[in-house]
Amino acid sequence: MTAGDGAGEYSATLLDHYRHPRNVGDVEGSAAVAQVGDPAHGDVLRFGMRIEGDQVIEARFRSFGCTAAIAAGSMATVMVTGKRLEEVERVSNRDVADALGGLPESKRHCSVLAEQAIREALRRWRDASGGREA
Repeated sequence: MTAGDGAGEYSATLLDHYRHPRNVGDVEGSAAVAQVGDPAHGDVLRFGMRIEGDQVIEARFRSFGCTAAIAAGSMATVMVTGKRLEEVERVSNRDVADALGGLPESKRHCSVLAEQAIREALRRWRDASGGREA
């Protein structure tokens, strides 16, 4: 999908995050990495965080999908970077969608992917760290 596809449905904030995504890439050496979605049926989001103490120091993403999926991954990294884990745990798909200026109903699954990726990355980090906040 290109920015022209359905661009009238998207806010300026969403289009900015699509055209100029923040924090693209991988977080090397971190257990807080998750990939959600199904490449055979749609969008995929890979999300990683570097966690020190009880704070997200760095977040990066890679998205294989539509305009809204790329924007949601970008916005999710912005929303969690610098935040304490208790704040990160409360980030919902609605928060991501609202931060993007809304999503068309047909693209709501993109913000759901972002929430799932954050939660799965936190779970993997906790599993690897024995449940403690290192």
